[in-house]
Amino acid sequence: MHLVTGCSWEDAERLCGKKVSDTTARARRDEWLAADVFDKLCTEALAAYDKIVGLSFHDVAADGSLHKSPCGGEGTGKNPTDRSKLGWKWSILTDDNGIPFGVAVDGANRNDSVMLAPTLDDAKAKGLLQEIETIWLDRGYDSDATRQRLIERDIEDAVIARKRKRGTAGGTKNNQPMGLRWPVERTNSWLSNFGQLRRNTDRKTAHRLAQFALAVVFLLTAKLIDWRNRWSPASLPIR
Repeated sequence: MHLVTGCSWEDAERLCGKKVSDTTARARRDEWLAADVFDKLCTEALAAYDKIVGLSFHDVAADGSLHKSPCGGEGTGKNPTDRSKLGWKWSILTDDNGIPFGVAVDGANRNDSVMLAPTLDDAKAKGLLQEIETIWLDRGYDSDATRQRLIERDIEDAVIARKRKRGTAGGTKNNQPMGLRWPVERTNSWLSNFGQLRRNTDRKTAHRLAQFALAVVFLLTAKLIDWRNRWSPASLPIR
């Protein structure tokens, strides 16, 4: 309830009929964090998806997403797109179908290009970085530093949209097209539907990562349910 709606822990307690107190819920969260439960759940969900449906790394994409963090705390910064209000940002790496397999979080003032390295390193920790065939990046990543980060991680095939030259309209042949980036943008939109991610009230980075991991688990679970139902009578065409 807390993750989905973005309500306070106290409101979540009331919405759940006061069956579990907000204090107990926070205590259990911290216990699960200490036991690495959230990361293990996310890893298991990703492995299940890969086994049943299959991850595809032919065209992967990375992108960041800015969101509010009104309570501040570690890992937040001034959002340059929201009148310098405090916010946070996540950066994800997705496969052809928008399944996230690499993530990093930081303050809203952190550049996407800078966050690319820890995002790729997270995918490497999962043993998936070497699977990437082509990576697509928007013009915010167009820099020598980005290309060096990719070279250091043995990613040779990268399509990076060129920054527009002053006085040049978008879409001209002088600019590299945005390319196959819609899967990562769609996934960012899906994740932004979770109220606690869209307007995060956590004060610790570990708590934000736990919420994010749980959201990814829900996303992968929904994908697996859709896959299970693909041959159900209701999905078959009427003859």
